Amino acid sequence: MRVLRFILRRLALLVPVLLSTLFIAFFLTRILPGNPIDRVAGPYISQEKREAMKREARLDLPFYQQFYLYIADLVTKGDMGTSYTTAQPVSRDLLQRFPATFELVFHGMFLAVAVAIPFGFLSALYKDSPVDHASRVIAVVGVSVPVFWLGLVLLYVFFLKLQWVPPPIGRLPPIMSPPPHVTGLYTLDAVLAGQWDVFRAALSALVLPSISLALTAMAPLARMTRAAMVEALESEYVRAARALGLPPRVILWDYAFRNAVIPVLTIFTGVFGYALGGVVLVEFVFSWPGLGLYTLHAILSSDFTAIQGAILLVTTAYVLIYLLLDLAVAAIDPRVEV
Repeated sequence: MRVLRFILRRLALLVPVLLSTLFIAFFLTRILPGNPIDRVAGPYISQEKREAMKREARLDLPFYQQFYLYIADLVTKGDMGTSYTTAQPVSRDLLQRFPATFELVFHGMFLAVAVAIPFGFLSALYKDSPVDHASRVIAVVGVSVPVFWLGLVLLYVFFLKLQWVPPPIGRLPPIMSPPPHVTGLYTLDAVLAGQWDVFRAALSALVLPSISLALTAMAPLARMTRAAMVEALESEYVRAARALGLPPRVILWDYAFRNAVIPVLTIFTGVFGYALGGVVLVEFVFSWPGLGLYTLHAILSSDFTAIQGAILLVTTAYVLIYLLLDLAVAAIDPRVEV
């Protein structure tokens, strides 16, 4: 029951967080120059028709009335409005594009964790060794290199020169149909449908954008893993375990790594949430039809409803991810009081 009360309390706190975020998004979109009606209508439409379109979109109302009506529609109907760019409901656009972003971020973070955590673990275990120095170099490069430049270099080398990967034209080649929709993740849906040619094509399209995302995520993960492991290995409880003659394997995994994994989980959650909402440049470079590219086009088109819907979705995902983190930490560390 305590865990259930904790989850319900955190979900209740989601309401003021989302309201505050939406209010800020409303304010920022309205003070930016331009509006979606001018972009959609074009220069040749009459002024009367332009004003009628503004009234229909409620853009003639004061800011606070627009915000109130948007919240009322969202709560009572689940209506996020209609995108001025795609002429579709924003909720449908987000459902279509979010799986592409999630699939990209999942593969990128999986690759980052598979490389960064062992690297950080070995760096702490063999402190000031060549492995440790190599880990520091990788961390500095990952923090310093812009992700869009990294993506362009990877495209130049592996697509243009070596031709090892497909062109950056989306999730699948134009001549190939997507697998039957189950989760929206092409690799998983292709496996479920037994379409192995589609699986290989979808995985090939993921290679370079996943590597671009992973290389930037490796740096904080590797450094945090190293710092947490060094602190754990130099702690008093590890020294006491060694003095008691416990096996090195037990000391390393049951004492040091279990305590070091909590800050690593925290930084992983932050990096994962940031990548979920900040993958815009990777999607732009690789023409990936995900949430980031959709949001970028919405910003360039002053598409207020699309911007608000994307911010609402990313904020909700952030809060839920940190809720899962709190529950995972409580399960790992019995000292944590829910």
